[in-house]
Amino acid sequence: MSTMTLHRPIPQARQASTLRLTRRGRLVVLLLALGIVLGVGFALASGSVATQEAGTPEPTRVVMVGAGDTLWDIAADVDPEGDTRSTMEEISRLNALDSSMVTVGQQLIVPDE
Repeated sequence: MSTMTLHRPIPQARQASTLRLTRRGRLVVLLLALGIVLGVGFALASGSVATQEAGTPEPTRVVMVGAGDTLWDIAADVDPEGDTRSTMEEISRLNALDSSMVTVGQQLIVPDE
């Protein structure tokens, strides 16, 4: 009888990294990264769109919502010859509305054209 022996390759151990950060080193790296992120954020936010000159305010008036009124009806009354959808969007923008829902007695700022 012959006996065969199998030879398996021996896995080689990985060489340990020579760079080790202490607690203070990790803190320095963290603060440096935070400083870079904040610096980039401030640089991007520094571009202001405001000017020194006052603009001309839009001519507006206040309308009270009556029973059965919808935003579409109000927009159509404000600008009967214009595009009702764009007038609705303008009213929504002027009043910071989240939806087209209006309630009886609500006062809306509308463009005065």
